[in-house]
Order: sequence, then C-alpha cells, then structure tokens
Amino acid sequence: MRKCGTSAAVPHSIHQLSTIHKKPDTRIHHTGHTMPDKPSTTTWDGRDNRPAVNGHAHGRDAAGLGLSLQQAAPGQEAGAADNMGIIGASASVIRLRGQIRRVAAVDAPVLIWGESGSGKELAAQAIHTASRRAGGPFVAINCGAIPPSLIQSELFGHERGAFTGANRARAGLIETAIGGTVFLDEIADLPREQQSNLLRFLQEKTIYRVGATRSITADVRVIAASHVNLQQAVAEGCFREDLYYRLSVLPLDVPPLRERRADLQPLAEHIFRLHAADAPTRLEGFSSSALAALHDYAWPGNVRELINRIRRAMVMAEGRYITADDLGLGQRTPVQELHGSRGHAEREAVAAAMGRNANIVSRAARDLGVSRTTLYRLLAKHGLAPH
Repeated sequence: MRKCGTSAAVPHSIHQLSTIHKKPDTRIHHTGHTMPDKPSTTTWDGRDNRPAVNGHAHGRDAAGLGLSLQQAAPGQEAGAADNMGIIGASASVIRLRGQIRRVAAVDAPVLIWGESGSGKELAAQAIHTASRRAGGPFVAINCGAIPPSLIQSELFGHERGAFTGANRARAGLIETAIGGTVFLDEIADLPREQQSNLLRFLQEKTIYRVGATRSITADVRVIAASHVNLQQAVAEGCFREDLYYRLSVLPLDVPPLRERRADLQPLAEHIFRLHAADAPTRLEGFSSSALAALHDYAWPGNVRELINRIRRAMVMAEGRYITADDLGLGQRTPVQELHGSRGHAEREAVAAAMGRNANIVSRAARDLGVSRTTLYRLLAKHGLAPH
C-alpha cells in the first residue's frame, strides 16, 4: 500500500492435496506417456508490470490460474468452456468455479482476495464472461501502478482546460467500461482521497470528470481485488470502512498454488503446450524429477512464477525433457504442509532470490515472478533488508 506500510495477507489454511507419483527413472512426455530419461540446465524469465490496461483480456491473464478463454491456444483441452478458462480439478478450484458462476448471475460489486500471481484478474474475467455484461468491455486497472497525481484523471476522465496540458476532453477508464465491467486490481493502493470518489460512484452510479460541472451516468459493474487484508487496512486507517463494505458485497478468495498441488501437473503441461512454439523441437515434456520438484516447491509467486520458470526452462533446457535443475528447483527441499514451515520456506525462497540477484530488488522480483511491491512486502515480513 502506498502510505500505510505493510499489510498482512489474509491467513489461509494449508490443505493436503493429492500428489504426483511417478517412477524416479521415467520421463513424462507432454502427451502423458512415460519416456526414457535425459539431463539438462536452467535460468529464468521475467514479466513486465503493466501500469493500467484499457480493454479486454491482456497478457497478464496468463499469470493467473490458467488461461483465459480469449487467449486459448488451438487444440487446448476439451471442456475449457465448462472450466471457465481455469485449469485444474482440485477441490479448491472446483469450489472457485461454482462461486464464480453464482457471483456472475448478479450485478453486485465483488471483492477478490488472493496472493500475488494467484489469478485474481483471471477470476474477474471469468465473472465478466459468465455475466450478462459479457458483450461489454472488461477494463482492468492496476491501482498501484498509476501515479497518485494522475489517478483521478485516469479513473474519472477530465474536461478540456481542467488543468495545464488538458487540451481536449478525455473519458476516464471507468467511463470506457460503461455496459461492462471495471476491474480495480490492488485496490488497497488507491489513495484515501480517491477512495471517497470511488465510493460516490458505487453509491450513485455517476462520475464527474475533472473540471466538469455535470455528472455522467455510468452503468458499470465493479470488481476489486487485493493481496492484502483490507479489514486490517481499515483498522489501521489506511482504507475507508464504508468503501470496504460497499466493495465486499460478494467476497471471493482465489486459492494460492500451494493449496492446489493436484493441479500442478495439468497446469505445467498446459503451459508447455501454450508456449511450445518457443521451445526447441527436440523438447518433449517434463521429467518425473521435474514434476516432483514442482509439487514440493512452496510457490511464493504462485502461477505467475510457475509460468516464468517453465517458459525459461523450455528455452534453456539441453535435453529432451525438462528437469528439476532446468526449473531452478534441483536443490530444493520438500515443503512440509505446516504453517510454520510454509513461512520458513517463503523466507528461504526470498533470501535465495535476493542472493542470486546481488540484492537487486527488481531482478529478484522477476526471479520470483512477483512485483517489486510484493517483494518489498515479503522482505519486510521476514525481516530481510535490501542492501
């Protein structure tokens, strides 16, 4: 958050999900067949943090739970429409799909909680796609990436002459979403002075452009998301209580990847197929050691980190099958499904990423597949000061 410091994430219980059992001397082809063994090596791939995107699905969706329907590759799994574009069959994902269907049937505001990289925007798009507003625009806005001085103009627009440089009138992002859905990601980063403007819009369904004397009616559904505990932010005075209750009419939790380990293999194979064009033609799939390492890792960066690790391994692998070393997970120890060891594993992962990247926060964040803001939060949480 911009002004109030670190906010703790909502605690989640760790569920023991089914594991991947394969013989240690076999290799798994991306088609699912077992194949002979081969060795390889690894490095890493990062991701841009786009400030704000106006329009339909954009590249960030791939960092979510799976793949949005708009981005589906030819030949993707049958039944994707039934899956709402969300890959996986774990109990938590099945429950999430059911909640999305119910939430999509009404028009009230939705508040999505989930860790960074877990797929909050994908869940928001699934709600939009399943709703009566599916034919309208889906406008995604990262509240944490817009400079505070520009937020009011970006969200609500401005009239000509409203300020120096305003040579023409301009519609704000909320106005461009009329008839559809606006997705306010990292809503906790919205400055408090702008929270009152958003509250007025939610109450009256009207907006005022900067410099305007007349209001504009805006029929827009609002879906907000945060990776921090907004109730704690309210208690700390960082977030308006009345806005919190306006947004959280329909709360939705997106599970972190460590709580849906049964989905790791289908997700990995899906990512492999999606990016097969970037890989050498000799590359055929994952080794059993790679699948075991995927299952044992803590995934502090969630699915975004999974995508980054697999994409880099696909480019850098030297053998026919991606190994645990190609994924950068060759020396990892299995994660115990306990709260205490989860925090220890998260701290070790953050410290290791900082060490590998000479304590340069931007590089370590790319390594982990999280934003710089999230990495700073994790550093503060575990008492690791960047040098």
